[in-house]
Amino acid sequence: MAAVAAAVVVAGCSAGGDEEPATAQSFYLSLGDSLTVGVQPDPEGQPEETSEGYTDVLYRSLKDADSTIQHERMGCGGEDTTTFVGGGIAGCDSRYEAGSQLDEAEAFLKEHGDQVELVTLTIGGNNFTNCVEGVDADRDPEAELDIDDVGVDEECVANGLERLETEVPVIAERLTEAAGPDTQIIGMTYYNPFLALALLEEPESGEDAEGSGDAEASGESGEEPEPAEEADEDLAARTVEILGQVNESLTDSYQAAGIDVADVDTVFDGTDTEVPAGSETGMPANLQQICDLTWMCDLTRGPDIHTNLAGAQAIAEVFEEQVR
Repeated sequence: MAAVAAAVVVAGCSAGGDEEPATAQSFYLSLGDSLTVGVQPDPEGQPEETSEGYTDVLYRSLKDADSTIQHERMGCGGEDTTTFVGGGIAGCDSRYEAGSQLDEAEAFLKEHGDQVELVTLTIGGNNFTNCVEGVDADRDPEAELDIDDVGVDEECVANGLERLETEVPVIAERLTEAAGPDTQIIGMTYYNPFLALALLEEPESGEDAEGSGDAEASGESGEEPEPAEEADEDLAARTVEILGQVNESLTDSYQAAGIDVADVDTVFDGTDTEVPAGSETGMPANLQQICDLTWMCDLTRGPDIHTNLAGAQAIAEVFEEQVR
């Protein structure tokens, strides 16, 4: 994998040639939302920042290649494209003397110029987090989820896409203009945690529970899926469509601005609906990856949309492949 090259600047030699070369400080600037700052559920299921985000994993790799590099960790959980540009989240605004996260990033880039070797950007997912109703962060983690509580707010989706299409180009342009000519910027696509909705079950009524031994109740007599199963599959499929639009919009905006793209959805097998040979769970590849790399299938601390450490490592590897 590629790595950031060490920025070594020779300050000059004296006549006797006794002076040592000076080594310049370099920076890795990470920007974005909760994935940027390693948010994960604590043992009680409450979100907290950790040092196990993909940016932390990536930084450790960069540090191995360049001992001069320093991580400027500027992200904030909850940021969407609108607040990234203009502020508006109290817990985030207090972090940025310049105003919004974008204002702060511009100021840092202009001050440090080509000392900033790399910028990573993760933004846009929170435009849609609340568009799937019934699995929001304020839900009681001990309460069971069922299909009757969950749905897609299409008006929310339309609004999120509109903001994505209008605000990400602004973000991309302002960052590239503020960055030095040799600074690499990498933006990322998103994975689809809501594939886990396919695992939801319709709650059993007393009558259904009593008759659960019948062939009809157990589904053994019919070849067609039960209505609840159809609803689960339709809901998960709709989230796949939405994520496709999100990632296409992000990719187009980043590439138009000359920003490299870490296509994270590929490592999550986002479009692979086949069950791998020898699978012990019978899950399609994309759903299995969500269960393995996020907290969505963990019923003790989740379901939670954020990556676990394995997921953070997988995302970091995608970024490393893009680093010049």
